[in-house]
Amino acid sequence: MSEGESRSIKRSPSAGPHRTRRGEPGADRGEAARDRQIDNGGDARKDFRKTWRDWLADFLPFEPTDRPELLEMLKDASDRRLFDKEALNIIHGALAVSDMRARDIMIPRSQVVTVELDSRVEEVLPTVIESTHSRFPVIGDDMDDLKGILHAKDMLKLLLLDDWDAFDIKDYIRPTIVVPESKRLNDLLQEFRETRNHMALVIDEYGSVAGVVTIEDVLEQIVGDIEDEHDIEDLSSIKQLDHDSYTVKATTPIEEFNEYFDTKFVAGDLDTIGGIVVKEFGYLPQREETIHIAPFDIRVINADSRRVRLLHLTRA
Repeated sequence: MSEGESRSIKRSPSAGPHRTRRGEPGADRGEAARDRQIDNGGDARKDFRKTWRDWLADFLPFEPTDRPELLEMLKDASDRRLFDKEALNIIHGALAVSDMRARDIMIPRSQVVTVELDSRVEEVLPTVIESTHSRFPVIGDDMDDLKGILHAKDMLKLLLLDDWDAFDIKDYIRPTIVVPESKRLNDLLQEFRETRNHMALVIDEYGSVAGVVTIEDVLEQIVGDIEDEHDIEDLSSIKQLDHDSYTVKATTPIEEFNEYFDTKFVAGDLDTIGGIVVKEFGYLPQREETIHIAPFDIRVINADSRRVRLLHLTRA
């Protein structure tokens, strides 16, 4: 082959990179492919912004018409191992929280550990140590005269001081939020997040303090009990709300329940009061179902797919 002939040979498209010019065959196909990629990226971003309701709508075969139908569909999905039982229980808890109110889980007034406004360090420290709590309502003349919240960790720096005479508890008080008994827990959780508070004062319809509720109390209704190293000494499984009504954790041992209420429930092969309630129902009850077990009218406040969590008892 001559030198002139070699120069006349055109490079084959397969011999190297080749760009299709606009208007040439194949250009429209390339642009369409790029447009599809952009569109897909936009769809992905939209998917990322979907709410949990949108996610459930895509996840489930058809749209449920009420909550029992929704829970039944979720249970079926869990049975088919699309997600585990613990995730199902968290969904149960999250749905229940939207209907529960502060009065259902609050620590009643009689069980709240407080610190008085004129307390000295020598008086405050024993209360902090013995209660093992991290936050304490600071009160004036009585419980209804709330001044704020004392954080135990704020007092740690006092240990570096030799002289406590200059101590004034007012310098350590933080503001708190006040909520009505009827406050829904999902709204309360949102308020905790926005204000960065972990404790709220609960008041009744007359403006008197009914109790306090913490962010841990709310989260426990979603994920179950959150135990720490001090919970073994926690005696709050039974909380008296007023003269004849109580909230009781379903995990309360029958022996402890009998001792508190002076009842004579027979344990048999059951260990907890929740077990007795489920046995009397004859099936796993759902939230707001009620039953009479003498001498109590019992209402289920919270339950998930496997167990009853929290009960409201009223002496009949």
